[in-house]
Amino acid sequence: MKTIDDLQVSGKRVFVRADLNVPLDGTTITDDGRIRAVLPTLTKLADAGAKVIVASHLGRPKGAPDPQFSLAPAAKRLAELLGKGVAFATDTVGESARATVAGLADGQVALLENLRFNPGETSKDDAERGAFADQLAALADVYVGDGFGAVHRKHASVYDLPARLPHAAGLLIAAELAVLKKLTEDVKRPYAVVLGGAKVSDKLGVIDHLLEKADRILIGGGMAYTFLKAQGHEVGKSLLQEDQVPAVQAYLRRAEERGVEFVLPVDVLAAPEFPDLKTKAPANPAVVPADAIPADQEGLDIGPESRKLYATKLADAATVFWNGPMGVFEHPDYAEGTRAVAQALIDSPAFTVVGGGDSAAAVRILGFDESAFGHISTGGGASLEYLEGKTLPGLAALED
Repeated sequence: MKTIDDLQVSGKRVFVRADLNVPLDGTTITDDGRIRAVLPTLTKLADAGAKVIVASHLGRPKGAPDPQFSLAPAAKRLAELLGKGVAFATDTVGESARATVAGLADGQVALLENLRFNPGETSKDDAERGAFADQLAALADVYVGDGFGAVHRKHASVYDLPARLPHAAGLLIAAELAVLKKLTEDVKRPYAVVLGGAKVSDKLGVIDHLLEKADRILIGGGMAYTFLKAQGHEVGKSLLQEDQVPAVQAYLRRAEERGVEFVLPVDVLAAPEFPDLKTKAPANPAVVPADAIPADQEGLDIGPESRKLYATKLADAATVFWNGPMGVFEHPDYAEGTRAVAQALIDSPAFTVVGGGDSAAAVRILGFDESAFGHISTGGGASLEYLEGKTLPGLAALED
């Protein structure tokens, strides 16, 4: 796979497929991590004299313009971070996009409006997707893929467009791949994996694959209650995927046969109802044993003994991959489990990888120094699919 170091870009229009899918509160960006992640690529291209055309999706608009999903706030923040003006096109391939690109001088940067405002971006019809890719290709001379968070999508700007232009990977994708190879090839052991988040069904594929790779798998978040149920425990009103219990029981048996240690919570923070995440009103949870959650309570975070246990299980690891929070970290009363795992990664001598998504957001929201971790991925879903051994369309399209 070529990288931007293999390209001659001076005076050329370079289309950079980035991932600027940032969380917004109205028009305010609440976490600019994904914007900052693509800055090295954009800066290098601009310094080399390229006319840089940045494109991304944001949210899930239904193939038509929708003001709440506009990339205008991202354009403003990108300009602030780059320290220079960023031209913003109010469409993707229309009159504004063509005029904006035509007005670029060498070293300047433009951002197109949300790619998903065009139905061709996400279409499952090859012809419709290809037609949109043709329109995008007309704007540029070279393609650079650097939106790691989108490489698992077979979308026009990710999969079809590279086939129409000379192409290479950006610095972010190159860095992400180098890290993921450390989790799949020549792994330093012990190898511990921490999985959280709401649904166990979202992680079944990666659990299946990691049973062949990991030495220890720690489970938290909403998915933990399906594991506890699979062990025969009652989980009260906790989040439960009853239909996944047989699959989880099979994984637990396989893990025992292979000598892979599964670590589940020994206590949890429970309350009668889900907390109010807008007002952050005190929730006053109770600490209860993980195998004795009252019928009228739901588990919302791992408890203090579980935090100590997980820290111990991570202390001697040589490699750690973490994907998914341990509880409802957005509420202060349920953030300590996630905070404890993040701190355990920092304290561990291991090579630590935070696998994007909510885990990466939690690191920033809880105020941790990002440089204290070995790597913070920008693509939760993409990272998981890579670890499952799947072929990612956006990466395959960048191969020569």
